[in-house]
Amino acid sequence: MSFFFYLAAAVAVIATLFVIGGRNPVHALLYLVVSLLAVAGIFFMMGAPFAGALEVIVYAGAIMVLFVFVVMMLNLGQATVDQERHWIQMRYWVGPGLLSAILLAGLLFVLGNGGTHPMSMTEVSAKQVGIHLFGPYLLAVELASMLLLAALVAAYHLGKHD
Repeated sequence: MSFFFYLAAAVAVIATLFVIGGRNPVHALLYLVVSLLAVAGIFFMMGAPFAGALEVIVYAGAIMVLFVFVVMMLNLGQATVDQERHWIQMRYWVGPGLLSAILLAGLLFVLGNGGTHPMSMTEVSAKQVGIHLFGPYLLAVELASMLLLAALVAAYHLGKHD
């Protein structure tokens, strides 16, 4: 099991490096989704299924949709439509698809054996997450939400046509 833990960690690091070094924002978003899924897989293997599900639902789901909408809002015009047709080619999906297939194979192997990572002793419940989020980490959660709101307002004003 530890092999798949390190495999998921390597996929997360590689995908994050592609996010940082990427020139194209859409490709960077694809690699960011793969990186977030790898981190969620690590949570599942460590015996924290609730934290893994939150990672997939909140980050890979909701926040990535927000980022895609911002990219779509800032890139309007016929030149962008032609560029997006160019991006749909299969060669641009090979990297994220390969890394996702590696994660899927590791997750299916771990689930097929019916166990979690040997390092995990207890599971993290929803109650424990809620106590920590609205207890000692309340300020950090609220600051992150204000930062996302400010980024959304700034993206709207940048993308607004006069």
